[in-house]
Amino acid sequence: MGSKSPDDILQPLIPPTTTEPPLLSNKHESSDELEAILSDTHLPLLQRYTKATWIEMKLMFYLAAPAIFVYMVNYLMSMSTQIFSGHLGNLELAASSLGNNGIQIFAYGLMLGMGSAVETLCGQAYGAEKYDMLGIYLQRSSILLTLTGLVLTLVYIFCKPILIFLGESKEIASAAEVFVYGLIPQIFAYAINFPIQKFLQAQSIVLPSAYISAGTLLVHVVLSWVVAYNMGLGLLGVSLVLSLSWWVIVIGQFVYIVKSDKCKETWRGFSAKAFSGLPEFFKLSLASAVMLCLETWYFQILVLLAGLLENPELALDSLAICTSICGWVFMISVGFNAAASVRVSNELGSRHPKSAAFSVVVVTVVAFIISFLCAVIVLALRSVISYTFTDGPVVAAAVSDLCPLLALTILLNGIQPVLSGVAVGCGWQAFVAYVNVGCYYVVGIPLGALLGFYFKLGAKGIWVGMIGGTFMQTVILIWVTYRTDWNKEVEESMKRLNKWDDKQEITLKD
Repeated sequence: MGSKSPDDILQPLIPPTTTEPPLLSNKHESSDELEAILSDTHLPLLQRYTKATWIEMKLMFYLAAPAIFVYMVNYLMSMSTQIFSGHLGNLELAASSLGNNGIQIFAYGLMLGMGSAVETLCGQAYGAEKYDMLGIYLQRSSILLTLTGLVLTLVYIFCKPILIFLGESKEIASAAEVFVYGLIPQIFAYAINFPIQKFLQAQSIVLPSAYISAGTLLVHVVLSWVVAYNMGLGLLGVSLVLSLSWWVIVIGQFVYIVKSDKCKETWRGFSAKAFSGLPEFFKLSLASAVMLCLETWYFQILVLLAGLLENPELALDSLAICTSICGWVFMISVGFNAAASVRVSNELGSRHPKSAAFSVVVVTVVAFIISFLCAVIVLALRSVISYTFTDGPVVAAAVSDLCPLLALTILLNGIQPVLSGVAVGCGWQAFVAYVNVGCYYVVGIPLGALLGFYFKLGAKGIWVGMIGGTFMQTVILIWVTYRTDWNKEVEESMKRLNKWDDKQEITLKD
């Protein structure tokens, strides 16, 4: 990626600063040790890579394991809300599913994507020991995401006519409207949570978020039960509890940032500097959002296309089970995505090109091995795996028929999200967004529609076509990562980290 032409940016991203290192300096020491080992040509090659792998594995799993746990807890909170809604009635279940998987997933993808800009900038700033700017970037991102939340609120308010326009019945759309109204506060929790999450991850502070999320999940389940069964507040009540739970996570993490000694150098209070450079920060945030949203919406379109088949109920039931399984396994990949982003951005900021490249290799190989094992388990249990979700033998047979495609998707999802994390760590979001448009929406979806409808292959044909798009995207990202000049990436990182003036320009990857 170092060979691509940069865009000119007119605003400083990270001014140089001289501050004492925070308490997590041991992470920098490990990073320095890793670079020294990889650069030591006197060591035998096997010994060099054995030592380097051990250090990298410790750094990687320290980040990935809590991140996987946090994403799974978030997933469980939404799922438990749907479960409680389902016990209110079939209409309520349909409404909560539509609200969560339709309206809410749109906001989640957009907000998480925009928050990923903090991963690039905070990660590289932390690696370069420019600690005071991390808090500025946290505030800057929170401001932009809050403004975005105001726009998204309009979508939530007018969700009923939107859903009716998309073909939903008035009865389900009306019930979904009530559920979605309770999720409006959640939008603004997203606006604060995702920048905070990335701010902490950039410093390798991951365990507090895991503890806070675990405690919040317990509170969420209890409150949902009370609201649904004891207070009789229905759909609005359970969705408001979900919003409240997200705010509990936000407040808990913010209190940790303010009170913890580990953040005393990176968080120095609120600053008016957060309002400067917003247009340029928005550019990177938007590229991050487009990159992630194109991925998030891709498999939502698979479900929508399946609903147009001749026997949509069977297709949707089997795909719902497959996507649920894929969603759980995907949480593992997302955790490694976060680890890859932090590791690469930290190493680039620390001027460690060899460590950055080595981190990419290790995290990709580990994620692939885990995904391979998950795919093997899915294939081994293909005839019984659907009975976790339903007792229907017809659906079980359909799921079993789709399991080879599910296994292949899980395998690809072991690589693709990790490489996307590398892209975020390097600041390649805009480039990956273009790749996603071409592979997903120019190749994958049209190919899937052609196989599914014209060649009468049904859900399997649609899925095969979309796997083709994912495979093409993965191959491109592997090739680009393989061809990357990591010394040039360090230079690009340093350009972002230098203070600008009227005669100096800072570049972002396009």
